[in-house]
Amino acid sequence: NKLIRAAGIQFAPHQDREKNLSRAKALATLASDQGASIMALPQLFSSPWFPSSIDERNLSLAEEEDGPAVNFIREIASAIKAVIIAPVFEKDKDGYFNTAFVIGADGGIIGKYRKMHVANLPLWEEKPYFSPGNLGFPVFKAGGASIGVQLCRDIFFPEGFRVLALKGAELVFAPTASAFYHSRKKWDSALSAAAHANGLFIFRVNRIGAEGRQEFYGRSFCVNPEGEFIAGPSGSSEGVVMADIDLNEVHSSRSEWAFLKDRRPDEYARIAKDRASEDIK
Repeated sequence: NKLIRAAGIQFAPHQDREKNLSRAKALATLASDQGASIMALPQLFSSPWFPSSIDERNLSLAEEEDGPAVNFIREIASAIKAVIIAPVFEKDKDGYFNTAFVIGADGGIIGKYRKMHVANLPLWEEKPYFSPGNLGFPVFKAGGASIGVQLCRDIFFPEGFRVLALKGAELVFAPTASAFYHSRKKWDSALSAAAHANGLFIFRVNRIGAEGRQEFYGRSFCVNPEGEFIAGPSGSSEGVVMADIDLNEVHSSRSEWAFLKDRRPDEYARIAKDRASEDIK
């Protein structure tokens, strides 16, 4: 069966982790009741948006793979029999990472993706907290689909989507923490273009709510392999965005628009060169 129902869970995380987990449970259950077999939470769903400033005390928010948020989501996934993509602040022996765990419908950890492109901007002071991802661009078999993850700023780097497509991804979830409504069209355009260029579905799931000087605006949506909206964009309220996805469209789109087939990797060495940005002015 190549038909799946996916969901984006949009809510406003708070300082209280227990309240965040409770809202995630309620909304995941709602999505499941509406038929979703696979769903995603927004970036760093269990935490306030701590990277808005640099404070060493925030490192205490990080958790290991068997930490409270991951274990809680594993219990939910098992209870509702759905795949859940859960982005959290992770720590392990290699350091600290902005990580999306892919939890199976049996509650097991299928795998994880660590954000590759870490921001260093006012109100997105991420580099003091997160090391760049070291797990590459994995594709997971989950919920009846081959899925990938790109976290927030990753979406503006087309190489990640291309690698995922070449590895067989049909659906990519993009949990984000985007504020300032005036920037929304940049996100819409980047994701629609990536979906079309790679012949896959992309589901963006954004935070909502006011946190300090940031107003996360939601606007979660799903685009198809033609780059067209099939669900959303939503507003800025808490809720669930549902998308009915026909994975057959991936094959038909890639057959009609043969971008992957007509690539010229023999001519692309420049983009793989170490420190390629050194001569970019």
